[in-house]
Amino acid sequence: MDKPAREPAHAGFQAPPITEREKNVIIGGVLLSMLLAALDQTIVAPALPTIGAALGHADYLPWIVTGYLLTATAMAPLYGKISDVRGRRATIFAAILIFLAGSVVSAMSPNMFVLIAGRAIQGLGGGGLFALSQTVIGDLVPPRERAKYAAWISGTWAVASVAGPLVGGYFAENLSWSLIFWINLPLGLAAMAALNAPLKKLPIAGRHHSIDILGALMLVVATTLVLLALNWAGSEFPWGSVPILGLFGASALIWGLLMRRLMIADEPLISLEVLRNRIVLTATLSIFLAQAAYLGVSVYLPIYMQSYLGISVSGSGMALLGLLLGTVAGAMMTGRIIPRFFHYKRIAVVGTAVSCVCLAIFAFAARHPSLIWTEILTVVAGLGVGTTFPVTTISVQNAVDRVHLGVATGVLTFLRSLGGALGVAVLGAIALGFDVPLGRETAQAAVAGRDPGAFVAIFLVTALIMAGSWAVLLLMPEKPLQGRIEAPAVSE
Repeated sequence: MDKPAREPAHAGFQAPPITEREKNVIIGGVLLSMLLAALDQTIVAPALPTIGAALGHADYLPWIVTGYLLTATAMAPLYGKISDVRGRRATIFAAILIFLAGSVVSAMSPNMFVLIAGRAIQGLGGGGLFALSQTVIGDLVPPRERAKYAAWISGTWAVASVAGPLVGGYFAENLSWSLIFWINLPLGLAAMAALNAPLKKLPIAGRHHSIDILGALMLVVATTLVLLALNWAGSEFPWGSVPILGLFGASALIWGLLMRRLMIADEPLISLEVLRNRIVLTATLSIFLAQAAYLGVSVYLPIYMQSYLGISVSGSGMALLGLLLGTVAGAMMTGRIIPRFFHYKRIAVVGTAVSCVCLAIFAFAARHPSLIWTEILTVVAGLGVGTTFPVTTISVQNAVDRVHLGVATGVLTFLRSLGGALGVAVLGAIALGFDVPLGRETAQAAVAGRDPGAFVAIFLVTALIMAGSWAVLLLMPEKPLQGRIEAPAVSE
């Protein structure tokens, strides 16, 4: 097998002027800030019934989650550009402070509508924490060594995924639901204290560049419109209704204007050099599809378990840990072995293929419910999809100049979030087409005893989406990873 052609580094990775201790402090701080945002996505769900009872207007409860999702997704690529121009320290501090301000507003909310506004403010800051955390790690270590830190990032998500529901449920049941927001303050201030001094030593990549404010506004509006359409379609309005078609049409128009803006602006929000990079294009599209399949399964698998395996609502949440922990284990394993592989792309190619096969088997086995086989197939599928996260992130960061590191990482984070929203919406349309009642605790009673054809279709579509992710990965070029090799690389 021929090795990929080596490309010139040209403004590639350059080690910052910091000590090993300072590097570890920075990594600890950014992981804490990532934990802050990850925990906030998992800690709220168990408290929603309590919040609805306390504030009223329970029919608006989904907007506590949706409000955060809208602003966080829209802001991710903007933070990448700002950090390239203004520096990582100022930008990540701004993100944390905005996030904490939203936490205070949420905790002190006198009614549901103020709480939703507080959550939207949290999203304005939280959208930058994921992308900036990975970008800062990209500043500190070369791509080959960077793979090892994927295990730490996955571990952070594992802690948030397990601790969030437990802590959120305990606060809501035994203390006060507002504590799920107050807890963010000490965590955020601790992260800022750890990052303050060492981040000053990181150079600013694009000191003499500017930010395209008009382009940024167009990106936020276009993203918000498409997310609103995806959230409302099939629930608030039919898919073919005027409001939904209008939102999609307006979003498409603004996306078109944004692309025109990127081509003519002196300093575009997202560099055309980044958008034309084949590695960036294929890696981001692959993770877009993989996240669509993964999040779609994680949403509808518990409903299947409750409906056809006789598992309680809380029990199905625990059973879902198999998929989650499999994904974390896949990402951790991949992060550790990437430095040993010259053709590192093959790890994710094999992983997505395995995940696709498991989902396809599960689709055809859905008519014969079995808890054991459900757990085995979802754990292995999680292992497979987990390989894509570190491979795509490292591939994108390794493919661009340092001056574009923040933008490229922000685009990857943005499409990953957008893919998750699209996956849930598409599978929701399938579920509604089969008249599966969603969003109610009694859903399992309503479909029990019925033919599970809806879930056969749902899981088959997730398998096809994962197959698309695999096909795109095959097209992704490989660029040798920068950095020293600590062990002989495996070429095959």
